[in-house]
Amino acid sequence: MFDDNSRYRRAATYVVTDRRGREVTVVGPAPRLEQALAGYHLRKEGQRLDILAERYLGDATAFWRIVDLAGVVLPEALSLEQELPIPRRNG
Repeated sequence: MFDDNSRYRRAATYVVTDRRGREVTVVGPAPRLEQALAGYHLRKEGQRLDILAERYLGDATAFWRIVDLAGVVLPEALSLEQELPIPRRNG
């Protein structure tokens, strides 16, 4: 269902019935990934998480690893943070 790089690839899925009586598959919360800290990045104005993920992790779609290491659920929660934790490239 999800790419190998997705944080949801190991999340549990459930089948529920919606208000119309249809069976729908839903995805539970993504499990937190155990990651080693490589260091911190001092963010400059305009730097986006996907750009930082490409720079440090070699994959722009891995921005969620920075979010996860910071201990937040939504990337927007880091929008005002100046110092961001950066995970090691290998996980």
